[in-house]
Amino acid sequence: MQNITRLFDFPYYQLEKYNLEKSLVTKYDGKWIATSTQEYVDKANAISRALLRLGVRPNDKIALISLTNRTEWNIMDIGILQLGAQNVPIYPTISKDDYAYVLNHSEAKYCFVSCAEVYEKVMAVKEQVPTLKDVYSFDQLPDCKNWNEILEMGTDPSNQNEVEALKEKVKPEDLATLIYTSGTTGKPKGVMLSHSNVVSNALESAKRLSLNYGETKCLSFLPVCHIYERMMIYLYQYAGVTIYFAESMDKISENLKETAPHVMTAVPRLLEKVYDKILSKGADLSGIKKKLFFWAVELGLKYEPYGQNGWWYEQKLALARKLIFNKWKEGLGGNLSLISSGSAALQPRLARIFNAAEFGVMEGYGLTETSPVVSVNDMRDGGFRIGTVGKLLDRTEVKIADDGEICVKGPQVMIGYYKDPEKTSEVLVGGYFHTGDIGEIDADGFLKITDRKKEMFKTSGGKYVAPQLLENRFKQSRFIEQIMVIGEGEKMPAAFIQPDFEFLRSWAQRHQIQYSSDEDLIKNPKVHERYQEEVDAANDSFAKWEKVKQFRLTPDVWSVEGRHLTPTMKLKRKVIKEIYIELYNDIYNH
Repeated sequence: MQNITRLFDFPYYQLEKYNLEKSLVTKYDGKWIATSTQEYVDKANAISRALLRLGVRPNDKIALISLTNRTEWNIMDIGILQLGAQNVPIYPTISKDDYAYVLNHSEAKYCFVSCAEVYEKVMAVKEQVPTLKDVYSFDQLPDCKNWNEILEMGTDPSNQNEVEALKEKVKPEDLATLIYTSGTTGKPKGVMLSHSNVVSNALESAKRLSLNYGETKCLSFLPVCHIYERMMIYLYQYAGVTIYFAESMDKISENLKETAPHVMTAVPRLLEKVYDKILSKGADLSGIKKKLFFWAVELGLKYEPYGQNGWWYEQKLALARKLIFNKWKEGLGGNLSLISSGSAALQPRLARIFNAAEFGVMEGYGLTETSPVVSVNDMRDGGFRIGTVGKLLDRTEVKIADDGEICVKGPQVMIGYYKDPEKTSEVLVGGYFHTGDIGEIDADGFLKITDRKKEMFKTSGGKYVAPQLLENRFKQSRFIEQIMVIGEGEKMPAAFIQPDFEFLRSWAQRHQIQYSSDEDLIKNPKVHERYQEEVDAANDSFAKWEKVKQFRLTPDVWSVEGRHLTPTMKLKRKVIKEIYIELYNDIYNH
């Protein structure tokens, strides 16, 4: 059996072991079109042959920019890597300036884009990128070369022996990909990940996921340009999982119904939205149905794994599953029983309710620089504890520095930052990667993240405040979509709150509140009073010096495009403060 040591070994392993009829499945013109494992490997080889004919050589960089996950991306990925060249995935919604920066910094030779929107952005900066020879598109575009021309160019197999010779030369420790992190500050850094960084992470993470090898379906929708979803796609290939690519974030619920997957990866934001949607459906019920619905929710919010709540609770939970939670599952396709959650802290209440409903939400922890997984929960053998990010992967060590910082050593730790030895030596010290996260490991080996080192701040009274802990508690409110706690060097913590406008509008309607726009709505004294109640309720969980003493509602929806959020939906704290500087000055009387 094929030994997997490089990323392009995954599809060959799948071919030998599972030979799936449906390996990768994408929807085109309303139809799900499957690519078999054999076709996947054949097309990847055709891409390799064509790229050689275009003059691509080992260590050349090829950029891939796609608005959605799709089969073509994965075929290109393997086709590039087999030559010892590197795949540089770029997040599609970053600014044109960042496109130009990443394409130049990586010295990309060719660029493959998904569609017209991305093509226009690349063409707007192409003149500024002297290394970029040509751009190809997956979609048919009138003025752009199509990727089918590359497949066509690769049909002649006469140089396959060259491809084989180059594959042989690729070593596990060789660079496989550059992933530019969407930093919350400054220019993106190119994280250098080797084949063995990502291969080891996929193989070690696979031990933690309860999958039915060769018989499982997944739905993939988190951006594959991030290492989290990308590593999972290699893991799925290893486990013989059929991968369906969701059409878009908006269509996830219908894609779940159409494909009925068993597993998916998610970020907490998505789980929050799913939960809010389910709750608003429950609120529309009446009479006994409504009572039963909220009885089940209350019960679910007390959930502890492994029957820790005792026999009587388990009896009630079995009933709640039969009457209420099964309907939730049907609404998401009927089969979903494992959701791997990462990229930000998951609220414990969501872990409780989704596991009570048998969705198997397992939270993990990692960073781009660690390919990404460091630790993850596992439902089996007592490996799951709510409020933690699970136990460390095998072959991974963590030491907690004197200031609480988590430092990681293991086969998944990056080579370094591309062309930036200075930044590399700041974070890689004695073989340990300094994560910038604060945490602790309990007596049973479960890792707990308490905050970002860089985000903790001191008030003028010298008290430390951990904004993420506050923000996670506040976001449990149906009224609050986003929140940023402020107050560094000030006399007290305060917050900017972006309302959940959809929920707020329906609340305003029920309370006969007249308004002409969202901006007008948030100025209404009744709205302010209602938010004050939510803030007071959340403040109850915190010590006196941590409580949010004042808040301001913001009129716009925080977004990647609006510069409030990074592509992984993390707050750009500096930018948000600049955008709302007038509100800030108003709070602190500056």
